[in-house]
Amino acid sequence: MNLLIIADDLSGAADCAIGFASAGLHTVVALDTSTDTLGAQVIAIDTDSRRLAPTDAAALTLRAFDALNRPGGRLYKKIDSTLRGNWAAEVAVLQPRAGLAIIAPAFPATGRTLREGRVLVAGAPLESTDTWRLENADREADIEAMLLGAGLTSARLDLQGLRVDPRQLAQHLLNVKESGVQALIVDSETSDDLRTLALATIDLEREVFWVGSGGLAREISALLQPGTFSAADAALAPEPSGSILVMVGSLSAVSDRQCALLKSQSGIAELLVPPAVLRAGPEHHDWRLWQACMIQALDGGSDLLLRIGRDAVFAPAEGERLCTALAAMTAPYFGQVAGLVATGGETARAMLSAAAIGGLQIHQEIEAGVVLGKPLLRAQDRCPRIVTKAGAFGSDQALYRAWQYLNQAGGNHASAHPVKASRSTL
Repeated sequence: MNLLIIADDLSGAADCAIGFASAGLHTVVALDTSTDTLGAQVIAIDTDSRRLAPTDAAALTLRAFDALNRPGGRLYKKIDSTLRGNWAAEVAVLQPRAGLAIIAPAFPATGRTLREGRVLVAGAPLESTDTWRLENADREADIEAMLLGAGLTSARLDLQGLRVDPRQLAQHLLNVKESGVQALIVDSETSDDLRTLALATIDLEREVFWVGSGGLAREISALLQPGTFSAADAALAPEPSGSILVMVGSLSAVSDRQCALLKSQSGIAELLVPPAVLRAGPEHHDWRLWQACMIQALDGGSDLLLRIGRDAVFAPAEGERLCTALAAMTAPYFGQVAGLVATGGETARAMLSAAAIGGLQIHQEIEAGVVLGKPLLRAQDRCPRIVTKAGAFGSDQALYRAWQYLNQAGGNHASAHPVKASRSTL
């Protein structure tokens, strides 16, 4: 299978692509359409469009499709399972080119399901979660209304309509398309539901395209004939020795719990960089002092948990700006890093961009939504192993497991000596 995955953030692109890498397909995540994808069968492109205006996000999505779509290839529009970003505008610009949009954001393995067209998180309505309220205030999480606002007509398939023979379901989907409906919202509560949908759509080439999270992608990849590609044979940069850097830009309560467990289990050194320093950039009088703290840990062979602090004027909308500044602060010392764990798509993209890494060869999954990749070959440098994770995803142990894996895989001793000039002394 030749598949193009279009995602709006980096961790989502990797999370959606991992199933296909696990199935033995040559799978690459690219940060730009110009990245050399080394003849990959599955290309996941990050348009980095989650925080843009809808029209700009749609334009980037269409540009990615035109640049990377291949004859006979299939399309998967990766969207956030909690409906963040400009996903409806992005689907709307693809629909005239790709057919009926099959809208299935559920990811049961991570507690996200769809019932009566509404997203539930661990059984609770999406609107009641901190993840939604943090960015959407009083806005309603209504998929049908979002699609209508983007100019798409939609219909809904409930669980009773989904849980039929896949051949019967496939015919129903074709009938829906012929009726003029542009998007079909599909309820799903279990992995078996998503597998039924995958079975019904796998052979509907040029008739439908998939719109979902990593949940549906995994069920589609499980239906494919196993490939023979070995990521170990790919042209990748050599692995360096050194420290493990854990960068957390996400504000979610999930990330907070993961950081707390990582610190308690590993004793890893931690730096919380104040937002005021990052807003001002290198002109801030404490910028070099924070860099000195960072290099003290990395030069000493310690692993480091690097986070963005909070203050009274902090706003979620400035997340990308702060992540970019944190990456710029870190970039001069990135050569000391043997492994990077990046939580939050903005965090991961900012660090890879600052380090001039244009793409990742996807290798394996450490746990659901926690994906290991290696930078595509750069002749001038050695590059670290990279783990990406969406901010609100994963078990409380996710960061600890990723840190532990990188230490074991790299043959490192899990060192986490304290940083002498820590946050409390600044």
